[in-house]
Amino acid sequence: MQGSSLWLSLTFRSARVLSRARFFEWQSPGLPNTAAMENGTGPYGEERPREVQETTVTEGAAKIAFPSANEVFYNPVQEFNRDLTCAVITEFARVQLGAKGIQIKVPGEKDTQKVVVDLSEQEEEKVELKGSENLASGDQPRTAAVGEICEEGLHVLEGLAASGLRSIRFALEVPGLRSVVANDASTRAVDLIRRNVQLNDVAHLVQPSQADARMLMYQHQRVSERFDVIDLDPYGSPATFLDAAVQAVSEGGLLCVTCTDMAVLAGNSGETCYSKYGAMALKSRACHEMALRIVLHSLDLRANCYQRFVVPLLSISADFYVRVFVRVFTGQAKVKASASKQALVFQCVGCGAFHLQRLGKASGVPSGRAKFSAACGPPVTPECEHCGQRHQLGGPMWAEPIHDLDFVGRVLEAVSANPGRFHTSERIRGVLSVITEELPDVPLYYTLDQLSSTIHCNTPSLLQLRSALLHADFRVSLSHACKNAVKTDAPASALWDIMRCWEKECPVKRERLSETSPAFRILSVEPRLQANFTIREDANPSSRQRGLKRFQANPEANWGPRPRARPGGKAADEAMEERRRLLQNKRKEPPEDVAQRAARLKTFPCKRFKEGTCQRGDQCCYSHSPPTPRVSADAAPDCPETSNQTPPGPGAAAGPGID
Repeated sequence: MQGSSLWLSLTFRSARVLSRARFFEWQSPGLPNTAAMENGTGPYGEERPREVQETTVTEGAAKIAFPSANEVFYNPVQEFNRDLTCAVITEFARVQLGAKGIQIKVPGEKDTQKVVVDLSEQEEEKVELKGSENLASGDQPRTAAVGEICEEGLHVLEGLAASGLRSIRFALEVPGLRSVVANDASTRAVDLIRRNVQLNDVAHLVQPSQADARMLMYQHQRVSERFDVIDLDPYGSPATFLDAAVQAVSEGGLLCVTCTDMAVLAGNSGETCYSKYGAMALKSRACHEMALRIVLHSLDLRANCYQRFVVPLLSISADFYVRVFVRVFTGQAKVKASASKQALVFQCVGCGAFHLQRLGKASGVPSGRAKFSAACGPPVTPECEHCGQRHQLGGPMWAEPIHDLDFVGRVLEAVSANPGRFHTSERIRGVLSVITEELPDVPLYYTLDQLSSTIHCNTPSLLQLRSALLHADFRVSLSHACKNAVKTDAPASALWDIMRCWEKECPVKRERLSETSPAFRILSVEPRLQANFTIREDANPSSRQRGLKRFQANPEANWGPRPRARPGGKAADEAMEERRRLLQNKRKEPPEDVAQRAARLKTFPCKRFKEGTCQRGDQCCYSHSPPTPRVSADAAPDCPETSNQTPPGPGAAAGPGID
């Protein structure tokens, strides 16, 4: 019995091998023509399907070919992200190479010596002495131009390169680079990177790499092998790459991270946010700035494990993502201060007032060394002092400044002096201008509509509220994350006093307010601060006066994140475009004309007509018809088939089914 079963298994196996060999012999009689396949045709000169053909896109100085199918991820809306990254890395290279006596040459800049024009005489002497030391080999200063290899330049890694567009733009637009590693785990993406590198003639700078981004960064933990700049722009959350990134970046190096999982960071799923970033996100009007601070907290927390810490240079909330640029340093003494840079957030669920509680406390001692201890709290009572509601607890999050205003000013100056360098220069100027006007030491913000809707009153203008805060000797600014933001160092009690004074000018009908509502409890207290709403000149920020493009509208139809790239590639055909169109603004009702609206309102009875107080008569938009009498349960017919028919008259015979 065993011998027969063994014979059957061998027979089936040999038959399977033979059939497989015949199949491959019939399927592939010869090797395909590689050149023909690259031109969009099949092995025998046949045209490849439309969904796998490639499209050429020009962005900045780069020309990129990518598949029309969704095999390799590409989103044109992220051009602002890529332009801003090129501008930031350029200024970072200017700072890093300037310390080595190397000047960078940016196309379009008239004067490369602009950094030392406004220096004092003593500083100019120091620069001249330093320059003379660096010019030992010759009379001409060392320079670094775009597209050339700089031996002492920056070593850049793009961990998730996709089509290689960002890396190629670095090579073509950012001077002072030694090499750029364009890495991706997808074989199709790496093949596309190689083609695009050859297409743009940057093979001397850009090195394609196929590897897991985490393993590649873990392999570059040695000090001599670290990257000067690491750029991470994944599809979704970058949480899985952060631990490797903080170890692979050089001392004082630049780490650029993008997060597109805004639903998690904005408080829709607090437990998921904690599992990814180690913090609880709250739903609030300041959720976008809180998202930035949660990402910075996560970066600093992971860096602290290796005696490193982060220093934010620029943090941006734009479109459907957040983007942070931080420098990473090493220092055990500075790491001890990280706990005092994080804070928990107590937010009232009724009025939205928030208070911050630091995790640690740093205090100075006579010897000059800081002393660290646990902070004391909480800063709030169990119930909100303004509306009596409970508090939600969020965080920890980064509570220190999220921008280096000196560095932001450098980037803004360079972009303003060379507006033709980027396609989105106008938007970059507007966003960076608002950032320079933000209060750096005030975390989070309130919004105009939030303050007004809480007490159910009319909304004051932005200038009126800002003027009232300035008259009360408080500082106030906008926020690049929200155009209605009110970022101020005024306590919540002062804000509600100002809103109470505003409500006296635009009274609210108190009889319509519930006694347990936040509005009733807030308005039942007399203001201790008398607000002055006279418009002040300094209440209007400079960026608003100049009419800069600060908050851009949606740049295109069906705008938003693109679908994730798939291994086989699935084209965004007409059916998918139709699905996107249907899901866009799905919570908004389609517009109706005047006749449709009038007919719809006539289906609702007029409440004042029932009370006998309606004086509009036929001109009333609601129905004045008497209500239809309902049939009682005892008089209802027994047969369900005749339940909708007219009941029989007094002389009619009683019985089911008889009219």
